[in-house]
Amino acid sequence: MGIDERNDSFKIKRQNRREPKAASLVTVLVCIIALAALTGCALLILENRHLKMAEDITAEHMAADVREMEVDDPGLHTDMQDPYMDTHMPDEDTFIEDTYVAPDTILTTDLLGEIKERIIRGEDISAIWRALFADDIVVGADGRFYFFPLDDKLERHDYVSENFILDDERVLTYQDENGNVLSQKGIDVSRYQLEIDWEKVAADGVEFAIIRLGYRGSSEGALVLDPYYEANIEGALANGMDVGVYFFTQALNEAEAIEEAEFVLEHIAGYTLTYPVALDVEAIETANPRTANMTREEWTDATIAFCEHIKAAGYTPMIYGNLRTFFLMLDMSRLESYEKWFAFYRTPIYFPYQHSIWQYTSTGRVDGIEGDVDLNVGMKKFE
Repeated sequence: MGIDERNDSFKIKRQNRREPKAASLVTVLVCIIALAALTGCALLILENRHLKMAEDITAEHMAADVREMEVDDPGLHTDMQDPYMDTHMPDEDTFIEDTYVAPDTILTTDLLGEIKERIIRGEDISAIWRALFADDIVVGADGRFYFFPLDDKLERHDYVSENFILDDERVLTYQDENGNVLSQKGIDVSRYQLEIDWEKVAADGVEFAIIRLGYRGSSEGALVLDPYYEANIEGALANGMDVGVYFFTQALNEAEAIEEAEFVLEHIAGYTLTYPVALDVEAIETANPRTANMTREEWTDATIAFCEHIKAAGYTPMIYGNLRTFFLMLDMSRLESYEKWFAFYRTPIYFPYQHSIWQYTSTGRVDGIEGDVDLNVGMKKFE
C-alpha cells in the first residue's frame, strides 16, 4: 500500500470513528428541539386556557353588564315611556366611525388575576375596563365598548370626587374641606310626577327645578307640550325656586331644531327663568324612530342650531345627556361653549369635562312628589 493509500485509509477510519459521535449530537439536538416545541405548545395551551377562562368570565357577566351599562348611560328621562313617542335606541354605528378599539387579547397572568379579583368583588365589565384603561373614556353601548382618549383640548372640570357627599337620605351635595355645602339641590320633572305639591318640595330643600316643556314625537315628528308644564312652572316659581326648562329633541336637521327652539321660546314667554333652557339629546328605544339614521355630524349640527337660537333670544342654552350622548352622538369639540348637564347614576362621577349639573339618580325621593323623581346636584349658581 502506498503512502497515499495509507493516508486515505487513515482518513476513512478517523471519519468512521467520528460518525457515531455526530449521530449522537444530532439525536440530542433533535430531542432538544422537540422538547422546546412541546414546551411551547404547553405554554400556548395554558395561555389559551387563561384566555378561555377570561372569555367565559366575561361572557357569564356580559348580559348583566349590558343592562348595567344603561345604569351608567341611562335613558335619561322616563320620556322613553311616553305614549306620544315611538322610541328606540339607534344603532351606534350611525353615530361614530373608526373609534371602537377591542381590548388587547394578549393578557398576562397578573392581568387576568386582577380582572378575576374585580369580578369576584362584584365589579361589572364597564367598571373593570374603566379601571384598566384610565387614560380613556370607556363607553358601553349595545354590548360593545368604545374607547375615547382624553382630549386635552376640551376644558376639564376641577371637582374633587371626595367632596361629593351622599347623606343617609341619598341626597348628594358638593362640599368644601370644612364641610360647607357649595352645591344646590335640584330636581327635574315631567308629566310622570303627576300633580306636585310645590310648597312641600321647596320646604324639603329643593333649590332649583328644571321642568320638561315638551318634546318632538319620534315617529310623526309632532311638537307636543307636556300636559303638566304650566302647572309645574307656575308652582315652582310661586314657591321661590330657581327654574329652567328642557325639551326632548327628535329634530332631523337644523331647520327642525330651530322649530323646536321657537316652540320653547313661545311657551317660556312671560315666565322668569334663572336656570338654562336645556336640550335633551338621547338615543331612544322603540322601533323605527325618525332619527335612527342620523349621523354624529347631523346630531351636532341640530344641537348647535337649537342652542344658538335660544342664546340669541337672551337665554342660557344647555345640553343634557349621558356618556352615549356626549361621546357617540355628539362631537364634543364643537360644543365647548355650551353648558352641560350630565346624567350618570353612580359615584364617583365619570365625566372629565366641564359640566354644571349632575343628574345622579332617577329614583330620588322628595316631599310633595309621589314616587320617584330625578335628583340633581348643581355646581353653578345661575343668575
